[in-house]
Amino acid sequence: MSQDFQEPNEHQDPLVQAPAGHPVEQGDATGGIIPYKNGPALMAYYLGIFSLIPCLGLVLAIPAFVLGIMGLKKRNQNPAVKGTCHAWIGIIMGGLFTLIWGGVLVFAIIAQLAN
Repeated sequence: MSQDFQEPNEHQDPLVQAPAGHPVEQGDATGGIIPYKNGPALMAYYLGIFSLIPCLGLVLAIPAFVLGIMGLKKRNQNPAVKGTCHAWIGIIMGGLFTLIWGGVLVFAIIAQLAN
């Protein structure tokens, strides 16, 4: 047998082999789709999406923006942690809806004061 491959142990799939001296990295059940190791990015994503809801949007959009930045920082500090896309969605949606709902709130206050 070639020295380039190692024998699988009981914790490895027998069909997956790596070069000697390199551990086999196996994916998780989510396949890297849900960045469960990057909580701030995941929360930023959900808060950014739910910031579409009127009346709650401004309350959810601001934390989405902040948590998105925190998620990107966490990703940059540890490349094994995924969640870049989730963090960017939180930043974009959070920033956009902070401006939109903030503008609607300011407009409503001005309209109320004008009466």
